[in-house]
Formats: sequence, structure tokens, C-alpha cells
Amino acid sequence: MDLTLETAAYIALTFFIGGFVKGASGLGLPVVVLAMLAPIVGLKTALALFLIPGVVTNIYQALAGPAFLRLVARLWSFLLAAMVGIWIGTGVLAGADTRLLEALLGALLVLYSTFSLLTPQLPPPGRHEAWMSPAAGGAGGLLFGMAGVFIVPGLLYVQTLGFKRDILVQAMGITFVTISTSLLFSMAGRSLVTTDQATISVAALVPTFIGLYLGQKVRHRISEEGFRKLFFAALILVGSYMLAHGLLM
Repeated sequence: MDLTLETAAYIALTFFIGGFVKGASGLGLPVVVLAMLAPIVGLKTALALFLIPGVVTNIYQALAGPAFLRLVARLWSFLLAAMVGIWIGTGVLAGADTRLLEALLGALLVLYSTFSLLTPQLPPPGRHEAWMSPAAGGAGGLLFGMAGVFIVPGLLYVQTLGFKRDILVQAMGITFVTISTSLLFSMAGRSLVTTDQATISVAALVPTFIGLYLGQKVRHRISEEGFRKLFFAALILVGSYMLAHGLLM
């Protein structure tokens, strides 16, 4: 990776924006980072740079709250299946054409953003939770290992489990910490993370936390619905570009 001054500034800006979006909305860091970096530095490098901020920014969210052990007891099969899926997905990432994976990432961003804008109400799994949890976790982990997107179907499934808002935020934190840590070990185990990339990933914590702090400050000063629509509309445009770039160029 040729780290010019311009590239370093762009990476810092990317993590600042990702941190801001996460601070303002509670999630979105991996989506923003991969959407902005993958077309510039490649999907494998973008994933490697995301790893440390992805783990660190969610530790507090995972531990804060009264339901940690209860959530782990309920989500263990979902999280375990996600870890297995991530290991398989990074195996695909190691040998795949990154242009095709970039196209896959773009398609998933368009799908997720369109789905979120339409905001359909998915039914809870009910008596099917015992098999749907590992199925959704495994499928989400596979896509996360391949392209860095866990939301489809992973987080969409978690949102159907009927958690109250604060418990849902903690469940999201536990999930993000688990999948980010799993991705870190899976990529490192396949030599997909260089020392330089790890150093940059650690340095990216600074702009990420600055953005996170500012995003939290403005969270209650902007329209949540307006911000959400603008965010997903932008992701549709970026995802469409990545899809076309991966398939046609």
C-alpha cells in the first residue's frame, strides 16, 4: 500500500466520517469505511484498516448495560455461527477476485439501504428461533468475511428479536465486537493483514473517536429520520457505483 499524504488524509477523513455516523446513529462505521475506502485502496486493504476501530469502538457498547450475560445466553448460537461463517468467508476473500467482491459489497449496500428506507416490519422468529439464529448468524458471518457487510441478514435478524431499545443497543455492541474480533483473527490467520496496515488501523482510532464524540454531540440536534434517509440515499449511490465498477471496469 503506497501511503501518500493524500491517501493518509483520505483515510483519516473516512474514519472521522464513519465515527461521526456511528456517534449520530449508533451504527454504520463498517459500512461507511468500506464504502469510502474499498474503491480507493481495495476491499482487502479496507477490511484490514477497519479491524482495530471496529473492535475498540464497540467494547463499551457491548459491556454497558445490565443484560450482557442474558444476551450472550440467548445469542450464543447466532454468534458462534457468525464466527464460523467469517472464517469461511475470509477464506473466499483470500483467493477471490476483489473486483467481484467489491461488486458484491456494492449490491449488499444497495439492498440494505433500499430495505432500510422502505422499513418493512419483519416478523419475530418465534418458535423457529432455535434454527433461525444460527442460520442468520452463519449467513451474515459468511458475507462479513467476504465483503465486510453483516447487516444482511445478521443485524436485520437481531432487530426482530423484540429487544427494548437499550437492550438492542447492547445486543448490537456484543454482535459487533464478536464479528470484528473474529474478522481480525481470521484475516491475521490467513496473512491478510500486514504490519503497516495494523499500524494504520491503530492510528485510525484518533479520527474515529473524534468523529464519534462529535456525532454524539449532534445526535439530538438533528432529525433522526432526515439523517437516516440522507445516509441511506448516499449509500445507494455509492453502492451502485461500486457494483458497476466491480463488474464493468
